[in-house]
Amino acid sequence: MTTKLLLIIIDGVPYRNWRRLFGNLEGWVDSGDARVWTHRAVLPSTSASCYASIHTGVSPQVHGCTGNGNVFRLKQPDVFSQVRAAGGTTGAVAHSFWSEFFNRHPFDHVRDVEYDEPDSATINHGRFHTMTGYGHDNQMTPCDLDLFASLTNLCQRFDLTYGMLHTCTLDSMGHRFHHECDEMDHACFMMDEMMAPFIPKWREAGYEVIVTADHGQDERGHHGGRSALQQESALYYFGDAEGPTKDTVIDQLQLAPTILRRLGAPVPDTMKAKPFLK
Repeated sequence: MTTKLLLIIIDGVPYRNWRRLFGNLEGWVDSGDARVWTHRAVLPSTSASCYASIHTGVSPQVHGCTGNGNVFRLKQPDVFSQVRAAGGTTGAVAHSFWSEFFNRHPFDHVRDVEYDEPDSATINHGRFHTMTGYGHDNQMTPCDLDLFASLTNLCQRFDLTYGMLHTCTLDSMGHRFHHECDEMDHACFMMDEMMAPFIPKWREAGYEVIVTADHGQDERGHHGGRSALQQESALYYFGDAEGPTKDTVIDQLQLAPTILRRLGAPVPDTMKAKPFLK
């Protein structure tokens, strides 16, 4: 496997917030270093359901995760397992749902919060958090700079073939403050500012990078149903592959087969959506 790729999932950011508040990402679009498309989530546009679909390439009606209260070890082939089968090394810095879906269920706070398992058939290097105690008055989200640094650390130490990062900060802010407010504008600005220094480092280390969200949010900070605000986010791509026209809407089920194709890993028959990068 000669290509390496990082997937960055910024939870709960609607398309309009990406395009007007992430100045560094938009600057790289203007300079030609990145390309951007609309990305549409599955239904329900609920976090756990989207996480499962992003990595299995099948809909919630197939994988069975109907929402955040229904998390279990998935049985479908996924990006991690396919990369491992092709001889690659995988890593994840993310909420514990990702560990439960693709590694072990239930999540053990001591065993699974941080591990390095070279022989794992899915995630070799995991750095997970639970957000236990999450609510309106306490987001319980880690510092995003620390998450970006942790992923970079895994890349440097273990030469990841495929790494993914997931942060819930902006989703939590949207639920708490909604979207037409100073708090949300500043939170998006800070996320862009914290992430930006790492993207050139990842590119210099030989990684293609995809930055997107699992879903959006409407004006009241809600998601889970059908609407452009709830389902649509932006998808930024840093890399050399050929992509579709700029007005193309990327279906969420296209992410998994696209990542595997870029990495040269086998795309299983269960992933029926067409890759959007060549």
